[in-house]
Amino acid sequence: MREEAAAALRALNEVVEQLRAPGGCPWDREQTHRTLRPYLLEETYEVLDAIDNRGDAMLREELGDLLLQVLMHAAIAMERDDGFDIGDIAEVTRAKMVYRHPHVFGDTAVGGAADVVVNWEKLKRGEKRERLSLLDGVPHAMPALAYAHGLQKRPARVGFDETPSVQAALDRVRDALSGAERVAATEPEAAARGQDWSVSEGEIARRSGNATSHSAVAGASLPLEDAVGELLFQVVALARQLRVNPEEALRRRTTMFGDRFRALEARARDDGVDLDALDISEWRRRWREAEIAVAD
Repeated sequence: MREEAAAALRALNEVVEQLRAPGGCPWDREQTHRTLRPYLLEETYEVLDAIDNRGDAMLREELGDLLLQVLMHAAIAMERDDGFDIGDIAEVTRAKMVYRHPHVFGDTAVGGAADVVVNWEKLKRGEKRERLSLLDGVPHAMPALAYAHGLQKRPARVGFDETPSVQAALDRVRDALSGAERVAATEPEAAARGQDWSVSEGEIARRSGNATSHSAVAGASLPLEDAVGELLFQVVALARQLRVNPEEALRRRTTMFGDRFRALEARARDDGVDLDALDISEWRRRWREAEIAVAD
């Protein structure tokens, strides 16, 4: 590391420690690991957003905000008698990286990146003997697509894969889609204009004759919810076999939808059109125009 970089890190850490010290910032002094959780999550997503489309200057700034969160947690931990500081964090991480890269820091030979991943999982299991399952290290709080991806990857790395090829994954997607079609046929009510994914209590009561149990959150029948879940899970498996990150793929596709819909809204504003007054044919015409506008 450059001496200037080390000095800058030290100076930032000193600023954080001063904010937490007596006479420092009242707000910063009140924070705990738990109260900082939403800020850590927010800054992480802002880094991801900067990586996607906001350039190097913004990425540097957002990484700095994320680093600030790490230093804040280290400063809070340091205040306990049995706590730790940023140096302890760095040392634990350094030792872990050296241990998990014996092909770099030792005499282990690997044939490529795949061998590195297999060795990584073996070494990690040796470190974390208190874990009863290979899956224990995948946080349940992750977004659902990322959680499914993580749960599928861990067993696959050590030799168990329900869908070991692209063709197998495609077959499972087709099976899941057929299953969703069969279950959907038992749910005759389509969403009316203005409805979103949620279902009213009245609709749940009307559906009670068609399904034996319902989701407490959305009101959809559990068989239908399970069928859609199966389809999404198998799409994640297909993405994994194609070496595509499903979370990033869906984010990219959703962003494209958002850009196109905003273009439609902008054109409607320019035309003085009330979107609530549009019939379906006009919606579709403007949607096609928006696709051309975004492509240009």
